[in-house]
Amino acid sequence: MARALALGLALAMSGTPGATRAAELLMFESAGCGWCERWHEELGPIYPKTAESRVAPLRRVDLHSPRPDGLEALRGVSFTPTFVLMHDGEEIGRITGYAGDEFFWFQLDTLLEKLPDGIREGGS
Repeated sequence: MARALALGLALAMSGTPGATRAAELLMFESAGCGWCERWHEELGPIYPKTAESRVAPLRRVDLHSPRPDGLEALRGVSFTPTFVLMHDGEEIGRITGYAGDEFFWFQLDTLLEKLPDGIREGGS
């Protein structure tokens, strides 16, 4: 059901000129992280083509580099990969680790359901 909701949102947003994406999925990763590499092999090519990506585009962040602007206050990220769903500069939730594609999609759908209705339903 959540994937259908995300797909409906993506379709609604794709036809809206100037629609903004207030949500994003941060992927904290590090060089040599085998689980990060596995995610990139299994889902990296797929994620940008999904409804979930249209709701929450992926932004990769190196765990060991200075935090990008706007993320300096985000704390508690120690393991890679860690996926943090953000909306309007606030953390909605996170996924720590990668245990395979099916579990990732389930966890991500659970996080996307926490977004405000307007974001999930095509509003900004």
